[in-house]
Amino acid sequence: MKTKRLVTISAAVIAAAVITLLVVNFTTGEKRVREQVQHQYDVFDPQFLRAMGVLLGPPLVDGNRVTTLLNGDQIFPAMLEAIRSAQKTITFETYIYWSGTIGKEFAEALADRAKNGVKVHVILDWLGSQKMDEEQIEAMRKSGVEVYKYHPPRWYTLNRLNNRTHRKLLVVDGKVGFTGGVGIADKWSGQGQDEDHWRDTHYRIEGPAVAQMQAAFVDNWTKMTGTVLHTADYFPPIQASGRQYAQVFESSVEGGSESMHLMYLLSVAAASKTIHLSMAYFAPDEVALQALIDALRRGVKVQLILPGPITDAQLVQSASRATWGVLLKLGAEIYEYQPTMYHCKVLVVDGLWTSVGSTNFDNRSFRLNDEANLNVYDKDIAARQIADFADDLKRSRRVTYEEWDARPWTTKLWEHTAALFNPQL
Repeated sequence: MKTKRLVTISAAVIAAAVITLLVVNFTTGEKRVREQVQHQYDVFDPQFLRAMGVLLGPPLVDGNRVTTLLNGDQIFPAMLEAIRSAQKTITFETYIYWSGTIGKEFAEALADRAKNGVKVHVILDWLGSQKMDEEQIEAMRKSGVEVYKYHPPRWYTLNRLNNRTHRKLLVVDGKVGFTGGVGIADKWSGQGQDEDHWRDTHYRIEGPAVAQMQAAFVDNWTKMTGTVLHTADYFPPIQASGRQYAQVFESSVEGGSESMHLMYLLSVAAASKTIHLSMAYFAPDEVALQALIDALRRGVKVQLILPGPITDAQLVQSASRATWGVLLKLGAEIYEYQPTMYHCKVLVVDGLWTSVGSTNFDNRSFRLNDEANLNVYDKDIAARQIADFADDLKRSRRVTYEEWDARPWTTKLWEHTAALFNPQL
């Protein structure tokens, strides 16, 4: 009888521990932005830049040059060229890193620079790098590359398993940076021509804002290793490389998970003419959805390009579609990209304000993941993104309200069921 009682007590303790871990992992513990950000000024008003600089952290700085890179055929050669040219330091943080041709090329390039005396620091998300061979990681380490996995399952990190680093950052010699939507995998190679070659956009940046990108990497490196990278090898004096105002900022559960959410709310609230949103995963919470609704009601033209028949996240897509009705009814134009998985993450407001990086328009990016975005206040960069958007429209199919409303009741039921998981999507 005593043994049976001990077994019952032990089972109860284990169950309580599991429930506690689930609760801790599936809640952020922080207060959420619940009130709508009102439209009180537009992106042309100096107050917009002041608010963005004060509320998001680092200010927008002048003197930057941002280059847009489309798909793997442009993105990977540019990143590899920068790595191979490194003289002092390389810092690299990414979510997806899979074995394959591209993964091998990056691993070999990083290892080669480490062998030649360059200090190479790599952060791989534990979950996102599950398809990477450990032998590849060990080969990099033997060459001198410092490689760390973000939040691997350990007894002392069980309360953070749901917090992933989704940042996509590469900084070379503290002077050249890259960010955007691309992961290190063969899926991103090519020109987005078919379902085996995804459509994505990445960005190369030179100028003072690169130091902010470096700071975003150092934030996680310090938390993981206890070591602060702070010398001139990582933060050298940076001269102006262009004329673009830019800002790189970060968000994390530990250091303020609402920054990304607030950035999108402020951006949408400041729109007075147009919003172009290219988004891999679109599953907004009520506040973000209401921001788009308010923009439509004040006459803003809202266009969205989202994944179509080819997607790697069916649950997210279903939950997303449950929210489209009110947007479509108010005049939003929603398009589904047809040729392949659409993995872009680009917001353009009024042809002047552009936000790109790792952040999706969903709760996971807003509250659960570590993210980093590049914001650019420049009409030429915005015009380039709008031109790319228009080109993507040619390969997309518009969804009308009538079509959306006429879908079968079984589909509607499944989509509304999927939407219940929005806090984790």
